Parts: sequence; C-alpha cells; structure tokens
Amino acid sequence: MPNQNIDASIEHSRALKVLLAGPRGFCAGVDRAIRVVEEALRRYGAPVYVRHEIVHNRTVVENLEKKGAIFVEELDEVPEDAHVVFSAHGVPKTVPLEAVRRNLLYLDATCPLVSKVHREAERHFADGGANSRHILMIGHAGHPEVVGTMGQLPVGAVTLIKDADEARTVQPENPDRLAFITQTTLSVDDTAEIVAILRERFPKIEGPKREDICYATTNRQEAVKRIAPECDLVLVIGSPNSSNSQRLREVAERSGAPKALLIPKLENLEWDALDGVNVLGITAGASAPETLVQEIIEALSQKFTLDIEERIVKEEHVTFSLPAPLG
Repeated sequence: MPNQNIDASIEHSRALKVLLAGPRGFCAGVDRAIRVVEEALRRYGAPVYVRHEIVHNRTVVENLEKKGAIFVEELDEVPEDAHVVFSAHGVPKTVPLEAVRRNLLYLDATCPLVSKVHREAERHFADGGANSRHILMIGHAGHPEVVGTMGQLPVGAVTLIKDADEARTVQPENPDRLAFITQTTLSVDDTAEIVAILRERFPKIEGPKREDICYATTNRQEAVKRIAPECDLVLVIGSPNSSNSQRLREVAERSGAPKALLIPKLENLEWDALDGVNVLGITAGASAPETLVQEIIEALSQKFTLDIEERIVKEEHVTFSLPAPLG
C-alpha cells in the first residue's frame, strides 16, 4: 500500500520544466588538479598532503580525504620528506621555496590558465628594470588565486583593483607605465566595465595578449545568460567560497531570473524555494562534480513531473596534461 501512495503522488505531481545550462561543472583545470592528487596517492601511497582545498568544493575534498589526502592550510603542518600538492588556485613563490627548504616533495596542481597570468605578471614587471610596468590586478581580495598571483612579484609591484569604484580612483605613481591582469574566475561583464574604465583613464595601459578570464568561466556565464530570462528560479550548484559559482548566481539574476540560489548540494536545497516555480534553471560551478547535479535532478523527479531540456552554448574539449613528475 505505501508504494501505491507514492506512485499516486508522483502521478499527480505538478509539472516542472528544467533547463540545464551547458556547459556546467568541472573545467579542465579542476579535473587536472583532482587527477594530480589521485595519481600522487596511487604512486606514493597515503598520505599525500594538499595545501589548501585542491578546488573550492567540499564534496571533492571529502572524496579525496577518503582516499588518503590530508588538507592543510600551511606547509608547517606537513611533516619532513612528505609529498605535498599545491592547489589549482596557485601559490606565491615563497611557498615552493619553503617546500624545497624543508625537503618536501611537491607537486604543483596550479591550473595552466592561472600560470599563464603569473607569466604575464612577470613579463610586465620585467625584473623592475627600465621597461617595468606597475601592475593593476582585477580580482577579489583574499582569494587564493589573487594571493598566489600577487605573490609572484615583490611587494608593491601589484595593486589590487576590486571593483569599478577603485578603477576610477586608483592613483598610480606613473600612469604611463601600467599593465593590467585579472583573476580567471571573474564576472565577464563586471571585468569588461573595469577594463574600460582603466583604458579610458590610462590610454597607455597594457593588457594581456589573450583574455585572462578562463574559457570555462566565460562559457558557464554565457550558458546561464541564455536560460535565465526563461526561468523563475536558477539553482547554481557550488560552494560558497567558489568565486566562479558566486559569479554564476549573480549573472543569473542580472540576466533576468527573478531569483538565483547557490547551494553546495542536495541537502542544502530548501524545497519551499520551489513554490510557484514553473521553470527551473540548473547549472554548476567549474569545481562542482556533475554527480551533484544528477542527485538534485533525481530528487526533483520524486516530487515533480519533469520536462528536462539541456541548452548547450558551446562544446568543451580542453584537457591539460599532468605535471612532469606524474606525466
């Protein structure tokens, strides 16, 4: 009898249109970082230490912990001669130097697109010589990627620009010798506004040879822009400390969705939020596994009659090889 009641409730449940944004979820840099930890565990055995969350997603971190990874905040928590992995966000130059000093065997899982920004910063700085430019970095204060990028150069070589207001008011010592770089996970539209302000104020400012905001961030924001105007609510699957996930929530609301919610996983979904929702959009940040999306869809299917449509704006075929010691 209980099964008959469940079947009846499903049969008479209301319809819910679900628009799945594509692409969503893991990017090549996140996939590579996770593979670095997994391969290190396979080759060297547990434990393998990881400085900071390998990517900003608790589900990923917990899964790696079950396999033998130990996550720490700083290298002084890592025992001598241990294996340690640096996260996908990148680290200041002082960190690998400290690892060498302590005889730690380190693997750098920094996303290659973040490393590209590091090299751009070094090129602009040019060792502080006559051709050196002061660098304005567009990004979020305290984010590990920003800390790592600014840490590629001496203190004072980089000024952080957090928003359009700071772009309007920054007063560099030499306005004719400037360059800008950006965090890779920013809002495309916000960054374009900031860059436009900087270029207007400082016509000689030099920018990156190629866009700093990574392909995955750009594609996921574009996918959300496409579905948001049709949605009553957009769910963004991702961790609160994930910059690209936070930006997806903002982009969804700016693009026409009456409301967008960032939730780490199914258990964080408050079902009352779906009251009155006829069209639900779903996406996932670049550090969120697809399994989290599918768990939510499965749970929705127990409460609603689903009409699921996937809207793919671009196919992604990017892959990154593992760092030399593991390749």
